[in-house]
Parts: sequence; structure tokens; C-alpha cells
Amino acid sequence: VQLQASGGGLVQPGGSLRLSCAASGSIFGINSMGWYRQAPEKQRELVAAITSGGSMYYAGSVKGRFTISRDNANNTVYLKLNSLKPEDTAVHYCNADVAYWSGGYLQQHDFWGQGTQVTVSS
Repeated sequence: VQLQASGGGLVQPGGSLRLSCAASGSIFGINSMGWYRQAPEKQRELVAAITSGGSMYYAGSVKGRFTISRDNANNTVYLKLNSLKPEDTAVHYCNADVAYWSGGYLQQHDFWGQGTQVTVSS
């Protein structure tokens, strides 16, 4: 199973970005999917998460500005970042709790995508 993230970049304060993360491999199903971020010299923090049933969580610092969504048919999670602030600058990582086939057995594991850099600067 692999998670491929994309969509980061450089944007001015107040701007928007959309991050995408697609899971691929011998996937049986995906439970929760989420986005974390890690700024320089800070711990990785959960930004937003969404369950297979559509329940969502947002960190207080992004509530009302970021929107998480997922496409279950394509095993993809999205994060729309609006009203970006310089303090949103960080490497953003996607995460998924995946049930998958391995050697004929059903396994479950947390997978991470490669980070995608979001930089908010004028």
C-alpha cells in the first residue's frame, strides 16, 4: 500500500491550496484518513481527519478555514486550505488506516504519505 500526496506549494497570505492524497495497492478498505503537519522545530500535529462514514475532525487552529473530504471509490482524501496564514507553513502529511491483503491474509496498518510542503509567505 502506498499513499501519494500532492498539491503543496507557495501561496500568499489569504490564498488557497488543495492537497490530495491517493492510496493504492491491495486495499480491502480504509477506515479513517487524515492530514497532519509539521512545522520546523515543532511536533507533528493532526490538522483534520475523516472517517469512512464521513465524520470529520478539525484542529481548532484550522476550523472554518480548512475542509477535509474523501472519495471512497478512488481511495483519495483531500484537504482544501483557505484563508492561509504564515503560521500554516509546514510539511503536510496524509495518513490512512488501511485494511489490505498480504500473503492471502487481511492486515491492518497505518500508512503515511510523503510530505508535501505548504509555504505561506508574501
